[in-house]
Amino acid sequence: MKTGKNSKNLDDLLTEINERQRRITAKRPLKPEEIQQLKSYYKIGLTYASNALEGNSLTETETKVVLEDGLTIGGKPLRDHLEALGHQDAFDQLDHWLDSPLSEALICECHRLFYHRIDPENAGKYRTVRVFLSGSNTPLPPPAEVPSKMNQLIQEWTTLNPTRHPVINAAWLHYQFVAIHPFIDGNGRTARLLMNLILLQHGYPVAIIPPINRVWYIEALQAYNTGKSEPFFELIMETVIEAQKEYLRLLE
Repeated sequence: MKTGKNSKNLDDLLTEINERQRRITAKRPLKPEEIQQLKSYYKIGLTYASNALEGNSLTETETKVVLEDGLTIGGKPLRDHLEALGHQDAFDQLDHWLDSPLSEALICECHRLFYHRIDPENAGKYRTVRVFLSGSNTPLPPPAEVPSKMNQLIQEWTTLNPTRHPVINAAWLHYQFVAIHPFIDGNGRTARLLMNLILLQHGYPVAIIPPINRVWYIEALQAYNTGKSEPFFELIMETVIEAQKEYLRLLE
C-alpha cells in the first residue's frame, strides 16, 4: 500500500470501492467452508496488524500459533499473548453483532472482550483517569466528560449513519471514537474492530491497516485533529480497496 503522499480524489476512491464491491457481491453467496476459512484468515491478519500498530511484538506467524495452537512464544511478553487472545475474543463476536445497531453497550462489550484478560477491573468501563497520547500534543477529554461525549457520539451516529457511504461512516466512527479515547487502554484496537463491524454489516471485507502504514495512520489522525479529515478518509478508503483486492484474489 502507498504511504499517502500522492493524494487521490475521495470521490474517485469511492467510485473504485463501489465497482469492486459489485464484483464481490456477484461472487456471493459463498460456501460455508469458504466463509469459515475467510474468517480464520482475517482473524489472524487483523489481530496481528492491529496489535502490531500498538507495539505488540508477535509476528503474524506467532499470532497464528498463539490463536490456533494455544501455544506461547518463548521470549515474548505475556501481555502480547493476552492481547492476541483478547482480540480474538472480540473479533469472534463481530458475527453476532451484524444485525445489532451501534450502542454504548455494544462498544463497552467489545472493549471488555479485548481487555478482560489484561485488566478485568477496567475492561469495558469508561476511564476515570486522564490519558495522554504518546507522540501527540492533542488533548483528550477529561474522564468526567467521557460519558456525555460517548452519548453524543451515538446520537450523531444515529442521525448521520443513513445519509453517508458506509466506508465514510466507518472512517468517521473510527476517528470520533479515538478522539474521545473512552477507555484506559485498547482504544485503537477497539476503534478498528468497530470500524470493521460497520464494514461487515454492509457486506465489505475486513479492512486491515498494515503496520508499515503506522506513520501514515498517526499523521492522518493528527491531521483530522486540526480539521483536515481528507487524509484519514483517504487512508481508510485505500485500506478498504486493498481489502477488496485481497478478498477477490482469495476467491479467484
